[in-house]
Order: sequence, then C-alpha cells, then structure tokens
Amino acid sequence: MNKFTRFLRILVNMRDHVDVDAAAVSIRNGIHFRGPNVYILACAIIIASVGLNLNSIPVIIGAMLISPVMGPILGFGLGLGTNDTALVKEALKNFAVMVVISILASSLFYLVSPLELEHQTELLARTNPTLYDVFIALFGGFAGILENSRKEKGGTVIPGVAIATALMPPLCTVGYGISHLDWHFIVGAFYLFIINTVFITLATFVSVRYLLHFTPVGDDEAKRRRNARWITLILILLLVPSVFSAIEMIKDNNFARNARLLVQQNKNLGKSFIYDYHTDVETKPSTIELYLAGEKLETSARERLYLNAEEIGITRAQIIIHEDAAFQNEMMSESELIRGLIDGHNDEIRRLTGQVDSLSTAIEFYKAQQLPSELITREIAAQYDGVTEVTLTRGQRVGTANGKASPAIVAIVHSAQPLQDAERERIEQWLRVRLGIEDVTVIGTK
Repeated sequence: MNKFTRFLRILVNMRDHVDVDAAAVSIRNGIHFRGPNVYILACAIIIASVGLNLNSIPVIIGAMLISPVMGPILGFGLGLGTNDTALVKEALKNFAVMVVISILASSLFYLVSPLELEHQTELLARTNPTLYDVFIALFGGFAGILENSRKEKGGTVIPGVAIATALMPPLCTVGYGISHLDWHFIVGAFYLFIINTVFITLATFVSVRYLLHFTPVGDDEAKRRRNARWITLILILLLVPSVFSAIEMIKDNNFARNARLLVQQNKNLGKSFIYDYHTDVETKPSTIELYLAGEKLETSARERLYLNAEEIGITRAQIIIHEDAAFQNEMMSESELIRGLIDGHNDEIRRLTGQVDSLSTAIEFYKAQQLPSELITREIAAQYDGVTEVTLTRGQRVGTANGKASPAIVAIVHSAQPLQDAERERIEQWLRVRLGIEDVTVIGTK
C-alpha cells in the first residue's frame, strides 16, 4: 500500500516538472500587441476569414496556428490568480486591441469579398455555442497554462490548444455579421468568443492559484474575495444560455435521427412510397415533411405511419405529408421515381429474405429434434425377438426442487413376452449412445 501511495504521489507530482517563475515571465512578455504582432494578427484574421468564406477547414486551422491571440487571455488569468492589478489592466488593454484589430480586419475583408456561398456552414457553426464549447475552452485553458509552466515543453500543446479553443473564427464571424448587418451572426459568434475567453481565463486562474501555486504579487484578501464573486457571477451568466443551447442541440439531433429512422422504416406505404423528406428544426416544435409518390395514401397506411412515428418520439402534428400530384410532377424526375420504386422493392425483398432465413433456421431446428423412430424400431426388433412395436417420444424432465429442465427420451417397447430388467437396461444404455442423450427411460409392455 505504501508503494502504491508513493507511486501515485510521483504520478501526480508537478513541482519537479514546472518552473512557475519562467512561466510568469513568458506569459507577461506574450500579452503585448506591438509592431510585428499587430500585422501577424491582421494577416491571421484575413486568412481565417478566407477559410470561413470558402468553408475550408485546413485554411482556418492554419490561421489559428499563426495567430498570437492566447497571450492577453493567459496574462489576464495570471493577473487574477496572483492579485496583480497592473497585469490585469495591461492584459485587458491588449485584449481590447486584439479584439478591435480582429473585427476591423474581418469586417473589411467581408465588405470587399465578392464570394457568397449558398451554405456558409463554417460561419454558421460559430453562431450557436453550447455547453460543449465551455468544456473545450476550460480544458484547453488547463492544457495551455500547464504547457506554459512545464520545464520541458512538448511543442505541440499550444498549437493544439489554439485549434481546439478556436478564438479567431468567432471574431471573424462577428466581422461577417457587421459587414452584412446580421445580428444573428454578431451576437452568436461574440457569445462563443466570450465563452472561450472566460473559461480559458478561469482555467488559468485556477491553475495559477490552486494547482501550480504561482507567487502572489499582492495579498489583499478583500480584493481576492471580490474577484471570486465577480468570476462566479460571470460564469453563471455565461453558463445558463449555453446549457439551454446544448439542450436544444441535443433535441434537434435526436429529432433528425428519429426522422431518418421513420423514413427508413416506412419507405413503402401501401401503394405509395416516400421518395424524399426534409426536417426543419428551426421551427418549434420541429417538423418533418414527407414527399410521397404513387397512389393517394390510404387511411390505414397513414395511421400506421403515425403510430410508428409516435413510437419513436414524433407526434402527428410534427409530420407534414405532401402527396399533391402537381407538386410531385414539378419536384420529382423520372429517375427519382424509378429509384424510389427500386428502393421500395429492395426493402421488401430484404424483409422477405429475412423471413425466409428465419423460417429455414426454424425448420432445421425442428428437423434436428425429430427422432429416427422407424430406424430405431427395426434395430431393436433385430436385437430382441418378440418386439412388435416401439413408441419413442422426446420431452423434458423438470425437477420439483430447483425447477430446472433437462431433455429426456421415453421409449415404450411392446413385445410378446415382457422385457426382463437386464434387457430393458441394455436397451436404455444402447439408446443413450444411439441418441446422444443421457436421460432415457424404457418401459416394457405386452
């Protein structure tokens, strides 16, 4: 036990592996946006904006690796953790500079960019933060401050934190919203950026004060309590919307999954079939639109569809069925109609094939259970004179004490003269070997 305790202490010990003084100096030096840092930040913002505009994930990742945006945030957390008011103010000033430069650069880019994709998926992905983004920022912040404090730095942690926490894309999305006067993009993306910033700061604050024990600059207990209250209030204000957003995201994903399952299970509806469907999770409650081809949907088929939907959590009010002939002619090509028919027939073939396989398995099982009664009767008659008839039956012997059942065979041997005990036992032994069952009872009758 003592060895195990020592092993655990060695495993979690960090004092021998960190240099808090060097880390403090490094973080303080990294908060400033002066000279080349300003231009590097502007270039990284333009690259990220291009990546978002093109829906190019590699370009976005490259921009996050270039940008020096973590410095002021780590400095702010260090200042709070060590009660260094001067460092807090300096970090906030440089943080504001970073935010302004980023938003200005991205706004100017989107104002002059002629490209407008139909589906801005990467931009939209930054407008709906959830509780999961909180976890990413928090643990990314822990990884960032721990890497800054290590004596032997790995070299991949800080770039990984920059990619995971994604501070730049939300700022670029804010610039997109400003250039297009779209408050949905502005508010959603800025909220994501604030979540990332605050929880990276929180991770830094907790690590500096309680985990790594950086040397405090001031020892004002009142200020420490006041900072703790402000941090708690800000965290609550940020967490509540993100929790609701996460709940809505989970509901939307579940609805989309259930809608896909509903269509898969009901591809064929009598003389109609579903050739396409569309889900809308923006409306509340979410809806699914089903596009049908073939003959008009029968009442019984419609009811089966509704019952199946209710079983998987979709109400009748959430289902919108389109079976108008004009709409079908306008929206559905001949190839789509043929593909829908083929899909329906394939589903039916797979269903029938499954039934055939099940029936074949059942038949094979019952065949295996059958006793070769005719052959056994001839074999017994050849061995014992006077045997006129043999009745074989397969059953189960159930114990009254434990209720367990075991297979058993009962053989009724009809003969001109009653079987002797020795003959009956020999027949039982022979049947055990012949049938491969230990529990065999032979009854002799005239």
